[in-house]
Amino acid sequence: MKASEMLGKKILLDGNTAAALAGFAARVQASANYCITPSTGAVEKLIEFLGERNSQIRWMHQEHAAMEACIGASMLGMRTMTATSSHGLALMHESLHSAAKERVPIVLAVANRALGLPWNIWPDLQDSLSQRDTGWIQLYCEDVQEVFDSILLAFKITQTLKIPAMVCYEGFILSHLSDILDVPHQETIDGCLPPLNVRFPLN
Repeated sequence: MKASEMLGKKILLDGNTAAALAGFAARVQASANYCITPSTGAVEKLIEFLGERNSQIRWMHQEHAAMEACIGASMLGMRTMTATSSHGLALMHESLHSAAKERVPIVLAVANRALGLPWNIWPDLQDSLSQRDTGWIQLYCEDVQEVFDSILLAFKITQTLKIPAMVCYEGFILSHLSDILDVPHQETIDGCLPPLNVRFPLN
């Protein structure tokens, strides 16, 4: 089903797809990505959905580059979103500081996953909690509906305050399990989330 066909309906979706659909509903204009489990589904769906809007999409060679590309797109005045998890978020660390310092309104979906050895892929909030002093707002979600709603809220916050935001949800628990999602109509979302207005965009 196309993303545009999901708007204004109640549908069964997993957290990753809900995150991607929220990006579509927010009219994201640019996304640079590198996949890592368990956020891979969010990246794949985001790219699929944004294709309906002819948004700028880039596959990068690693997560640090993905965040740097998102910073550049945001500085150009484009509404920007990406997704990551665990070691991918750790690799973005340097760029997270840059994004906050440069006050770019990026939204980052984080499917939380454990860090470090011994190897562990299960849910653990330490990947995002370890980034709490980078200057990013962090929103933590309880269910699939909160994932969708929080991403829309994050876009509103970031473009109002010019501070980037992470929307965090537990990997595999929320990222992969499905629940009923009540999706607003596009007109309702547009009424709450006006077009991004960057005061001094780069040209």
